[in-house]
Amino acid sequence: MSFGAEAKDWDLDPKKTERAIALAQEILRNVQFPPNAKAIEFGCGTGILSIQMKDFFQDITLVDTSAGMIDVLKEKIKANNLSHFHPLQIDLLTDPIPEAHFDVIYTLMTMHHIGDIKKIFGVFHQLLNHGGYFCMADLVKEDGSFHNDPDFNGHNGFDHQGLKRLLQGSGFEDVSYNIFYEIKREKEGKLETFPLFLMIARKR
Repeated sequence: MSFGAEAKDWDLDPKKTERAIALAQEILRNVQFPPNAKAIEFGCGTGILSIQMKDFFQDITLVDTSAGMIDVLKEKIKANNLSHFHPLQIDLLTDPIPEAHFDVIYTLMTMHHIGDIKKIFGVFHQLLNHGGYFCMADLVKEDGSFHNDPDFNGHNGFDHQGLKRLLQGSGFEDVSYNIFYEIKREKEGKLETFPLFLMIARKR
């Protein structure tokens, strides 16, 4: 999938905004941020999720590897005067890690595209302040029907316990997990349902 090619039309699907709102509400119900908290969104796309979170952080750094997504995001930042949004086109798996530290990292439907989950968890641990939160929302383990693409080389969702063990091994604790949303699609007259989970962990 070329996310850069899809960037201009990314916001046209109202379901993307719907699930971003659902996730923002779920995070805010479960996490108490410190005053003047700083956040980073991993795999921000055009910033749909962070726009839902814009009033709760002093600064938000929005990270994505796609130049097309970041270009659209920059237009939205300018149009909405979001001066506390800081877009950054970077690959946290291969590029130098920013020296800044954050109180919260959140991500929606990005992690199943990341091959080396253990490595990115290590990066997140470096980026977080002590006691900082990592909030990961993604697909529950499924059979590959979601992408239905023989060329897709990511993860077909995630197993709860396996993910928890990886987080704990990477220096996180207080891991919680719950289902907060379902993606529903019709295919050949049948309704497919893909639940999304939110997993929250804190840096030790």
